[in-house]
Amino acid sequence: MNPLAGYKPSRNSNPRCADLMTMAERELSAFFNAVTQSFGSEQAELSADDWLRELVEIKGLPASTREWRSITAKASTQLASRVRVNASSLSSYLSTEPQIA
Repeated sequence: MNPLAGYKPSRNSNPRCADLMTMAERELSAFFNAVTQSFGSEQAELSADDWLRELVEIKGLPASTREWRSITAKASTQLASRVRVNASSLSSYLSTEPQIA
């Protein structure tokens, strides 16, 4: 059974809500694609979760691009912490490896 087969958009849809949804989709998509290109799909998925968590924590939906970017900035901070920890671990690991002459 296709769960989407019975879906019919509401005739009373709110254009403002649709605009906010479009803004959210664009912001998250751009963030996800940038993280994927820079750090790979695993980090992109973790970062998308961070982004969605940040969205849930705020009260109300952002109404401007600036407010959406704030969510992205907070999720980026979490990504930077993860990447820094991973890079630091890798650096420690590489420095303990025997050197080949």
